[in-house]
Amino acid sequence: MNTAILESPPTDVVDDGWRILDPLWERIEPLLPKRHLHRKGGRPPLPWRPVLDGIFFVLRTGCQWKAVPKAFGSGSSLHRYFQSLVRRHLFRKLWRLALEEYDRLKGIDWEWQAIDGCMTKAPLGGGKDREKPDGSSQDGDETLAADGRPGSALGAGGQRCQSPG
Repeated sequence: MNTAILESPPTDVVDDGWRILDPLWERIEPLLPKRHLHRKGGRPPLPWRPVLDGIFFVLRTGCQWKAVPKAFGSGSSLHRYFQSLVRRHLFRKLWRLALEEYDRLKGIDWEWQAIDGCMTKAPLGGGKDREKPDGSSQDGDETLAADGRPGSALGAGGQRCQSPG
């Protein structure tokens, strides 16, 4: 009997479609900070390639750091490296290089750009040249008395009192 059919696939295997392609990696690698082993020892830093594969996995899928496949490293380590790279403005540099290259290849109309936006009339903003409301439109007679009958909750003379029962 073939036991390979009964075995479940390992959970730390990741499809290569989630990994950074070699041509892109060759452009990213020179931008990464150089790392050295500590004189006092300790755990060596993780290799950059699987770290960035894991970071981009999170950014592409939107999953939580702790849900990243173990092939990339632990979620907490990846998050720590991500925060370090954000402080070093690595992603801003990558974005700039990508925009410059796209502009060279296809061209970008720099006169009109929008990242995200919505241009609609505010629901309660009023129309053009329309008077703005300056107060509540509620009349004083719309309040209920203590016994639930329509009319002012204030007694005779405008003073609060119990209704005669």
